[in-house]
Amino acid sequence: MAGSRCDEGDGRPSHRGALCAQGGGYKFFADLLDYIKALSRNSDRSIPVTVDFIRLKSYCNDQSTGDIKVIGGDDPSTLTGKNVLIVEDKIDTGKTMQTLLSLVKQHNPKMVKVASLLVKRTPRSAGYRPDFVRLEIPDKFVVGYALDYNEYFRDLNHVSVISETGKAKHKAEDESSS
Repeated sequence: MAGSRCDEGDGRPSHRGALCAQGGGYKFFADLLDYIKALSRNSDRSIPVTVDFIRLKSYCNDQSTGDIKVIGGDDPSTLTGKNVLIVEDKIDTGKTMQTLLSLVKQHNPKMVKVASLLVKRTPRSAGYRPDFVRLEIPDKFVVGYALDYNEYFRDLNHVSVISETGKAKHKAEDESSS
């Protein structure tokens, strides 16, 4: 998808959709689309891309809840018949992405590829591996560059491991104890 001359074989550009798994993915998504636009400017063909968003939630504090919820976003039926690039902030166990891929594929896109800023090396992995990865990281909880800890630290311009002090200070209350 990031290649500049994708077409239907007859010279017509194929339809592309970029789907941002919102939350921590929006900054990487914007930077990646800027890069794709720059490639397009330097080629003799434009790359038309529609932009869609979906919001997923699977974490409380630094732990996956095991419950993956779609909590907002665009109608995924707009992806029907398109080459789709899903852009994610990080792949941890891979279960969230597998759930999202299942949802997207119900709407019959022409092709689906996944780009992730980060992939954790973790023994909890379900074995899922995205098509494009920027960086592999150790099994630590990271924040910054739009990645958050209970909605904190998205504003950092860099990615870093959150300290135990930071986790304690910004810990969410357990919803089951309320």
